[in-house]
Amino acid sequence: MQALAIPLALTGTDLIGQARTGTGKTLAFGAPLLQRIQLVDDHRPHALVVVPTRELAIQVAADIEVAGKGLGARVMAVYGGRSYEPQVQSLKAGIDVVAGTPGRLLDLARQGHLDLSAIEVLVLDEADEMLDLGFLPDVERILALTPGSRQTMLFSATMPGEIISLSRRYLNQPTRIRAEEPDEGRTVPATAQHVFRAHSLDKPEMLARILQAEGRGLTMVFCQTKRQCDRLAADLSERGFAVAAVHGDLGQGQREQALRAFRSGKIDVLVATDVAARGIDVEGVTHVVNYSCPDDEKTYLHRIGRTGRAGASGVAVTLVDWDDLTRWKSINQILDLPFPDPPETYSTSESFHEELSIPRTVNGVLPRDERTRAGLRAEKLEDLGETGQRRPRQPLRGGASRGGSNSRGTRSAADRAKPADATAEAGASRRRRRTRSGASSIDTTGAPDAAVQQPAPAARRRRSRSRGRGSGGSSSETPS
Repeated sequence: MQALAIPLALTGTDLIGQARTGTGKTLAFGAPLLQRIQLVDDHRPHALVVVPTRELAIQVAADIEVAGKGLGARVMAVYGGRSYEPQVQSLKAGIDVVAGTPGRLLDLARQGHLDLSAIEVLVLDEADEMLDLGFLPDVERILALTPGSRQTMLFSATMPGEIISLSRRYLNQPTRIRAEEPDEGRTVPATAQHVFRAHSLDKPEMLARILQAEGRGLTMVFCQTKRQCDRLAADLSERGFAVAAVHGDLGQGQREQALRAFRSGKIDVLVATDVAARGIDVEGVTHVVNYSCPDDEKTYLHRIGRTGRAGASGVAVTLVDWDDLTRWKSINQILDLPFPDPPETYSTSESFHEELSIPRTVNGVLPRDERTRAGLRAEKLEDLGETGQRRPRQPLRGGASRGGSNSRGTRSAADRAKPADATAEAGASRRRRRTRSGASSIDTTGAPDAAVQQPAPAARRRRSRSRGRGSGGSSSETPS
């Protein structure tokens, strides 16, 4: 991709780049972008890169910053999930290149903090993903805020009709380039693909053994849901693996903490939903495991594209449940893969160990002498001044949360042990009771009814008679 795109981009030509993931698209537009913009003392940015996800915005900004270090280029990432103030201050101080997600870019532009009137080069990266996420209207609004004389580059792994229409409206006689021959396979040849039909109850054991395969480095495991992500990360942690979860319900600080720990090797297993499948480039990822079957062929391609990048080799393993066979057969047919009917496989199967180079001596628990990584807690959690609310992390087994105490909004282990009706009764915040006069009142202490119930009328009459027999008709007893 770089050999084809860079010479054209340096001439100022609009272009459309189509290539498989992992072929170096960032530098294909990043290097010419830095050469073409004016690095002048102007507070307005002169280059803009629009990306679909926060993680990709951070990565693209970091790559361009490294490439432009000798030029003194000022680069920043703009994305949601963190406070506005640091981003606004950076924009006021002056920025040359901005890489950001559509929503936050539009917010800053509408508030007058981001001036796009001086943009010379605009890049739309992972355009098909922005289409899937519903960002195209926002992208068009951003394009309308930039000068018509800009150079525009659009990069996408696939070219659906909506992306082609967008390019016809906003690109000026673009040159279309492809990084492979038309008859070349759509998956990276350096990635060895394995597909097994697996039972849902045996999947955790199979995964634990895959993580002990010979030559395994950093590994990404993809799940279908956020809750499944949390449960699987908790299970792997109990088995002794250094693991973290990344999904949309986590705060941005937690997501960035997990990715930093993964890149630095403090953890070697990242369990993620498809929020992390697009564009994340982490060096040293040797294995990708589709713990749950992808929804479609595009998701499959982007998931397994996290390994086998830039010419390196990788291993992609897909575990297909019985319920997912129809979906998998559709993916297999569209991508023309040789796995129309995956073999029924279990964690103890000989073929499973042989194909993935798993020693026969391993089981589903990592030996203690191999638990050498520092873990997620060794990576500092930054305070990003996050915006919005996020769901608390699900507690680990036994009721303890990841931070060592019960998260807000989750029931404690003692509460979970109570019958549901007893817990509901004890947790009631407003209760009716009968007063001495017979009127109804409200008790807001949350105590059980028995604790506030007044004596029955017959009992009160007997007590009154006993008081009357005392000395002087009085009693020192006070009502309870």
